Amino acid sequence: MLDLVANKTHDEARQGESYAPFTLDPNEYKKKFYIESYGCQMNFADSEVVAAILNKEGFGATRNVEEADLIFINTCSIREKAEQTVRKRLTEFKKLKTQNPGTLVGVLGCMAERLKAKFLEEEKLVDIVVGPDAYRSLPGLVDDAADGNKSINVLLSREETYADIAPVRLNSNGVSAFVSIMRGCNNMCSFCVVPFTRGRERSRDAASIINECKDLFDNGYREVTLLGQNVDSYYYCPTPTLPEGEGGFSPSGGRGAITFARLLEMVAQISPLLRVRFSTSHPKDITSEVLRTMAAYENICKCIHLPVQSGSTRVLQLMNRTYTREWYMSKVDEIRQIMPDCSITSDIIAGFCTETEEEHRETLSVMDYSQYDLSYMFFYSERPGTLAQRRYKDDIPLEVKKRRLQEIIEKQNELSLISYKKDIGKTFKVLIDGDSKRSADDWVGRNSQNKVVVFPKNTVEYKKGDYVHVLIKDCTQATLFGEIV
Repeated sequence: MLDLVANKTHDEARQGESYAPFTLDPNEYKKKFYIESYGCQMNFADSEVVAAILNKEGFGATRNVEEADLIFINTCSIREKAEQTVRKRLTEFKKLKTQNPGTLVGVLGCMAERLKAKFLEEEKLVDIVVGPDAYRSLPGLVDDAADGNKSINVLLSREETYADIAPVRLNSNGVSAFVSIMRGCNNMCSFCVVPFTRGRERSRDAASIINECKDLFDNGYREVTLLGQNVDSYYYCPTPTLPEGEGGFSPSGGRGAITFARLLEMVAQISPLLRVRFSTSHPKDITSEVLRTMAAYENICKCIHLPVQSGSTRVLQLMNRTYTREWYMSKVDEIRQIMPDCSITSDIIAGFCTETEEEHRETLSVMDYSQYDLSYMFFYSERPGTLAQRRYKDDIPLEVKKRRLQEIIEKQNELSLISYKKDIGKTFKVLIDGDSKRSADDWVGRNSQNKVVVFPKNTVEYKKGDYVHVLIKDCTQATLFGEIV
């Protein structure tokens, strides 16, 4: 579908890195696994579930791929470039297997679901293929592969949420963590392969989410990001446990179904010291109740990722986004009215099927109207199996797509610099993530709007996970620089 070009977040910049659980001693385990994750935050969260399952089977994580008994790539099918990267890595791992014949290589995630047995039968690149809903079957699949059998499970589920599995935090900074609240997607955006690779939408038990967030806070974490393909459609109805006629049990002590707004409030109430973020929102589903809940709690971060994809109503209809240009702009107005200090970020696709120059300019104008702080910008590339691939001709020449994308990038760079310059002279509450990559003499952290802030350490003893107030002195289009006040 998409090809990412610019404005990576800190989390996205981690794609393709290997991870080892910071809480576990690798020497405890005689067998070792190595895992690389690509794509969205959901994939990184899934890798933490996989690590927990493998730990129970006696496998410890390693950063050194050459000493691994198991090598896994958790894959993404959202972009053609991501799939090309995975194939390249699998070819490298295949060469490594010739040096270590007992090593098993597996593909996890969306690409595994999409290509299924092709990896095993046609390309012979891997020993194990496991889809996003089949990670519980990994122990048996590993045993089968070790016996020389084809090992595959890509069955999708209508119930699986892994709610009872405590994720192993992989290479965590000990401050921030992902918490998956739902799986799958019911939106059938014509360009997107996710509904076919991750299945139908289902919400996780609210009590298990709250317990996981409480456990993270008790273990020193100070920020959680609630994850879902479309978090605003979260809806959990607890099984009644009270006598008939007296209603159902709610983890909050109330009764009835739990919406995303209520879940957001419940997590925020764990402690005012626990910051709460979430991703991603679909414009059609983010409610006024969610916005008012965000405004009511200081520790719910004032940042919303609100993908627009296109500024043209006609193109949005082709994309099956179910909103118009005007409706989207009214939602931006509502956010600004309820939370004037809220940061808004977006996803934008250049060159979707039949897009005209005028419709491209409409996208640029929506960017101007929304004043995005950051965007993930792509040019359209057709993904097999999607509705767009079946219904529409990919008729925009590549050079036109790239030129339009460059104009979108230039517009976003302009908007980002304007946004960051407005913060000069303001003071923000910043959560310290750790040392700045450029200098151990500086801290790096993020404010409520999810903007990166770099500032010098001083004589006062601070540490990772502390909150400090920082006066902003300077900026680039992606970083704020300041001093502790």
